[in-house]
Amino acid sequence: MTFLLNVIWLVFAGFWLAVGYLVAGIVCCILVVTIPFGLASLRIARYALWPFGRTITERRDAGVPSLIGNVLWLLLAGWWIALCHLVTGLLLCVTIIGIPLGVANIKLVPVALVPLGREIVPT
Repeated sequence: MTFLLNVIWLVFAGFWLAVGYLVAGIVCCILVVTIPFGLASLRIARYALWPFGRTITERRDAGVPSLIGNVLWLLLAGWWIALCHLVTGLLLCVTIIGIPLGVANIKLVPVALVPLGREIVPT
């Protein structure tokens, strides 16, 4: 079932979402100062491509630099990216077929808010 949901997600939402995060990650990696944000964006792109059967967990070894980076990310980009995921997820939940896709989009909200110090693991 997760394979089928991932394929549907990939066709209708995941591909373009992953491309957006991939482009943002590449742009952030070009600039030296924003490399941690670029790596986090590339991680999110991989998760956005194939979200079913995976989950986000906090890394216990993430320290103060991750906290500072998350505050900067939240203030500059994270809140509006998370808001877009939330609105899109709620709109997808309007139809019965779109409910799993909406839930997957809402699952992206926490990692869009604070991406540093997180890792994606299989469920």
